[in-house]
Amino acid sequence: MTVVDEVTDVWGDMLVSEFRRRHAKDIIARLSATPHKAKHMLVAIRKMIMVALDEEWIDTDPTYKLSYRPEYKGWRAWTEGERAQFEMRWPVGTAPRTCYGLALWLGNRRSDVSRLTWPMFNFDRRQVVIRTKKGDKELVLPITPMLLEILAPLDRTTDFVLMNAYGNPYSEKSLTGMMAHWTKMAGMAAGCTLHGLRKSLGKLLAEGGASTRQLMETLGHDDIEHAELYSREASQAILAKDGMSKVTRLVQGKKKRG
Repeated sequence: MTVVDEVTDVWGDMLVSEFRRRHAKDIIARLSATPHKAKHMLVAIRKMIMVALDEEWIDTDPTYKLSYRPEYKGWRAWTEGERAQFEMRWPVGTAPRTCYGLALWLGNRRSDVSRLTWPMFNFDRRQVVIRTKKGDKELVLPITPMLLEILAPLDRTTDFVLMNAYGNPYSEKSLTGMMAHWTKMAGMAAGCTLHGLRKSLGKLLAEGGASTRQLMETLGHDDIEHAELYSREASQAILAKDGMSKVTRLVQGKKKRG
């Protein structure tokens, strides 16, 4: 990275004793289009400064209390078109569709999707009881018609719900790569991740009018901040329409009463 646009000098050629706070800010600002790269650059600069302080090349830290925290948005939710494309390529009963359906209609993390066993499901009560790996929480979730469709053709004599072609369960780590492979086979662009399906359920919950508390209990979150990550992508038009319909009922109800 050059010191200024008009010259060829790079920061690696500069004396650290001449490095000022404004220089650090300038470097970070140039990387604003890639926020996480900017954050990592600040970490690298701080390591350089620590060496300079230890060697007594400088007396003060020009990055003192300088912070850069890019907004965290998490993995994006799948669009309706992307879900339709995946479903068209992978029919119900295939391992890709099973993995997709479990992640979407249970909102589970990959660690829990890979560990789902048939004894967890109570089809008489239409519910599944899951002990999450992260947070060690017990979630009692309903078996929706959408999930039941995914489970209907599967062999229930096996221990695990999601099985590979060799009759073995998928490992937690392998599911990330497998989902990337399955989406590529479906002709989809990169970015449709397994965790994105969890976020898709959060978005559907929000669009359906679920409260933040309901989001937390369904997805297994302990704090509101994480739950709201999944609702930020909810359709503005749907939420606005729902909100204004409540206002309309309130106003019209007052007129009728008089």
